[in-house]
Amino acid sequence: MGPTAGLIGYGAVGGAVARMIQDGAAGPASLVAIVVRDPRRHDEDQARLGIPFVSDAADVVALCPDVVLEAGGHDAFRQHVPGLLSAGIDVIAISVGALADPELLAEVERAAASGGSRLRIPSGAIAALDAISAAAVLGLDRVVHSVRKPPNTLLDADEAAEVIRSGEPRVLYAGPARAATKLFPANVNVVGAVSLAGIGFDRTEVRVIADPSVRHNTHEVEIEGDFGRLQVRIENIPSDENPKTGRIVPASLVRALRGLSEHVLVGA
Repeated sequence: MGPTAGLIGYGAVGGAVARMIQDGAAGPASLVAIVVRDPRRHDEDQARLGIPFVSDAADVVALCPDVVLEAGGHDAFRQHVPGLLSAGIDVIAISVGALADPELLAEVERAAASGGSRLRIPSGAIAALDAISAAAVLGLDRVVHSVRKPPNTLLDADEAAEVIRSGEPRVLYAGPARAATKLFPANVNVVGAVSLAGIGFDRTEVRVIADPSVRHNTHEVEIEGDFGRLQVRIENIPSDENPKTGRIVPASLVRALRGLSEHVLVGA
């Protein structure tokens, strides 16, 4: 018997996560319930998966899962994650740009402390979070995170067409990570993960660029500190369902879930 999991969200990421778990990509793990805004819209999905769709995370708590995977966006994170942590249930979350709100971060920390639980942040659309967090132990001087995406994933149709016609990249934002996560909540959750792993939302420098020369969602992170210097670049193929997110994101959640049943875990 493997670990049991709840799931928050059934959009591009959540739907892919559910399918991958059903197909065995998470090893012996299984889903017990999926939290969505309106379960009535998912009658066919519920029948196909054989899993209840609910609107309240309290219904998931009643099923006592080992963990809950969050893929529902910032509002769903705020609504459900603190309560799950308070109830003693670990959460693996990707909508961590929401934690740019210091009050929410403090609430999450209090909830986890009171419930004896943990919030885990997987790599999502980036790589080397383990190396960044290890380097932070020694001390970091600078973290720069550049996000390059096709214009139509960052701009409305008219503006995207204008950038494409120009053939030149357009810098949409340059500044601290905290503001970036608020301006581009659907695009830069990965910035939140890098900030939390490294030197925080206020010291992490972010550039968001609409670039007609890139076909994939591209993240470049440069960090400098007492450990040395690290450069990371990842080019994510966009999801077919939602070009604002990469195919690797649901795989990251599924990999984290699979790790709960593995005896040898790499990158922990």
